Amino acid sequence: MTLREIADLTGGHIAQKHASIEIHGPASLPEAGPGDLSFFGNSKYLPALRATQASAVFVPRDFTEEIAACCIHVDDPGAAFAAILTAFAPPPIAQPTGIHSTSVISESSSIDPSACIGPNAVIEPGATIGARTTIGAGAYIGHESVIGEDCHIHVNATIRERCRLGNRVTIHSSAVIGSDGFGYELRDGRHVKIPQTGIVQIDDDVEIGANCTIDRARFGRTWIESGTKIDNLVQIAHNVRVGANTIICAQVGISGSTRIGAYVTLAGQVGVVGHLEVGDNAIVAAQSGVNRSVPAGQIVGGGPARPIQEYRENCAQISRLGKLYKRVKNLETNPPSNS
Repeated sequence: MTLREIADLTGGHIAQKHASIEIHGPASLPEAGPGDLSFFGNSKYLPALRATQASAVFVPRDFTEEIAACCIHVDDPGAAFAAILTAFAPPPIAQPTGIHSTSVISESSSIDPSACIGPNAVIEPGATIGARTTIGAGAYIGHESVIGEDCHIHVNATIRERCRLGNRVTIHSSAVIGSDGFGYELRDGRHVKIPQTGIVQIDDDVEIGANCTIDRARFGRTWIESGTKIDNLVQIAHNVRVGANTIICAQVGISGSTRIGAYVTLAGQVGVVGHLEVGDNAIVAAQSGVNRSVPAGQIVGGGPARPIQEYRENCAQISRLGKLYKRVKNLETNPPSNS
């Protein structure tokens, strides 16, 4: 594509003398070479921008610095770059409709004719598969589960019995939806399993990463509300409710009966204990341990999690403990004279 074509597609502005320059693909600023297109939207990457070998770079409208690369001035460089990626990407893989001959399909299941059922998939009795939904190779759909329209259940994913998925839900490979909640009572010196009789409900436009596990409720439902995006390797326990449009990053663990609000961000490796609430629009920093409820809109970090400014101050103070120790040790060894 020429820079003129790229600018027209993204609403960008370029110098006319650069209009015919050809771009062959996208790349990051450090990795880009001649013929590549990149983007700059954060001042901390200014050294990388100045050093890049890219032929062209999306930059903000008010960017004025002279750089070697040709500038395409846009409102949002990141969004413009994301939009142009599809123009260079290979076409999406088309999934054929119909049922593969090696799949195992119960006669009492209901499968829309436009759905795709891949090799060695298993569809148990009473399951319902909606229009244009793809069930990947080796995936398992349990008894009486309902999967809506335009969903994609990737290779080897498991949807256990009676779970409910809305429309446009994506479940990536090896995720398990509806495994038993982890519930036991100690009786006569032995751990006795508490029956887990509820379901998992996943609303429209949710995406769940590879190797995630979302446990069924002890009773009622474990509920993931619409638009929420969950990264790989996340564990969500029984009777948890996750609000709409929340982001949950990799290796997060959420204990049972906790309520996560809407538009919350749980960064990587956050742990949340059970029976508490994280309010709407809250942010929990990476590797934090949440042991009490977080008010709506608050940013917290650390273990145990506390308001982010307090956490940062504590980190700074801890980093100075070594110097403080040496000062105290020196005073003990060489006490000041009384004179």
